[in-house]
Amino acid sequence: MKAFKGFIIKEFYHIFRDKRSLLILFGIPIAQVLLFGYVITNEIKDAQIAILDHSKDPVTQELIQKISSSGFFRINGYLTHEKQISQIFQQGKALEVVVFEPNFSEKLVRGENPKIPIIADATDANTANLVTNYTQAIINDYNQTHNQTKIPYQIQPQVRMYYNPNLKSVNYFVPGTMAVILMLISALMTSVAVTREKETGTMEILLASPLHPMQIIIGKLTPYFLLSFVNAISIITLGNLVFGVPINGSAVLLMAESMLFILLALSLGLLISTIAETQQTAMFASMLGLMLPTMLLSGFIFPIENMPQWLQYICYAMPPRYYIIIIKDIMLKGVGLGYIYKETLILLFFTLFFIVLASKKFKIRLS
Repeated sequence: MKAFKGFIIKEFYHIFRDKRSLLILFGIPIAQVLLFGYVITNEIKDAQIAILDHSKDPVTQELIQKISSSGFFRINGYLTHEKQISQIFQQGKALEVVVFEPNFSEKLVRGENPKIPIIADATDANTANLVTNYTQAIINDYNQTHNQTKIPYQIQPQVRMYYNPNLKSVNYFVPGTMAVILMLISALMTSVAVTREKETGTMEILLASPLHPMQIIIGKLTPYFLLSFVNAISIITLGNLVFGVPINGSAVLLMAESMLFILLALSLGLLISTIAETQQTAMFASMLGLMLPTMLLSGFIFPIENMPQWLQYICYAMPPRYYIIIIKDIMLKGVGLGYIYKETLILLFFTLFFIVLASKKFKIRLS
């Protein structure tokens, strides 16, 4: 029995001395609980909306104040005409536009039951539903409050959806799934390819060859770049032909942006391979280190606006976030480069950063 007790104690010592085991046992569960606890929520918080008020009378001002003070919305613009609605959606500055028709108060007094069109950007069907439901609830509450007075109010909200009128969730999930697949597959394949050379000892042969380290890097990236590009074309084709996801923008621009994102993912996988010593470590880092952040912190499943402020700052460092915005805007909104150039420049910066860092680490390790 003493020998068995000593064996158990020895195992505890072995685990506590191994930092990687402690990280798996305690660090990862804590990180997952915190991430899921903060990210997974069906509540709306500080959603950006815009107001188009043709009336500008006391009743509309009171309703606008009630909407903005609810804590669910943040007014990000006051429009002057209908044409600005599609513009503010294309710029990504609002999830919803609340419209008040002319002579709003006068129609209420005359009992004409004026309407409030609630126009939402439905590229994310779930968020559009939540935002419009919250707005309707605020308007209905306003109705009930004033129905207790001598003049009952019957304001009728009318919901309209832009870019995805049928609220097909597949129009949102296909672009997001595309980002997840390209990020994971590209990064995973590249990271494993280089670490395999280290494990099998063939890296020394490459170093002894007249090839420059940058040529070795490009040679490693090229096959996976072409294969990942075929993957991207397959996903877009399947989404369009099988699920009916539209491509309202330029297909050439969509392919160019996809190529840039693939190059980014490959360079990130290369960076992982310069750090990891074995294929198992590389796969673990690629799958665990990229899958959860890509799915949770990119806006793919859960709106970033609903997250705590400190977590939103972390989301700025997630490259898939910008790619998802780009392909949704091209495929569903039909925008050109003028509306997505900021996200494109950010992806280009990340790509160059990862390539330079991987190249430096590659030279250091193999010198």
